[in-house]
Amino acid sequence: MSDTQLPWKRIQDKLQQVLQQYQVLQKDNDRLTKEVKELKTRDAAQAKKIGELENKIAALKTATGQLDEADKKDLDKRLHQYIREIDRCIAMLSQ
Repeated sequence: MSDTQLPWKRIQDKLQQVLQQYQVLQKDNDRLTKEVKELKTRDAAQAKKIGELENKIAALKTATGQLDEADKKDLDKRLHQYIREIDRCIAMLSQ
């Protein structure tokens, strides 16, 4: 090779290496993006399950009369919120 072709060959070789690294990183990024999406879905499902279980615990405590003061206040607060929401719905329906 001549002296002028040698730098071009090096540049071309480096460019090929960079392109190969880019392709590997792109595949890795796609895999990680898919994994993040799956983990977010799983996290949302678990959060929903936790909420349902907490509601069941609260219902069981209420049914068995095992509420402490904090739980009684929380239950009272939720009941008032539900009543206000029902009142709003009734008001909207009567309009």
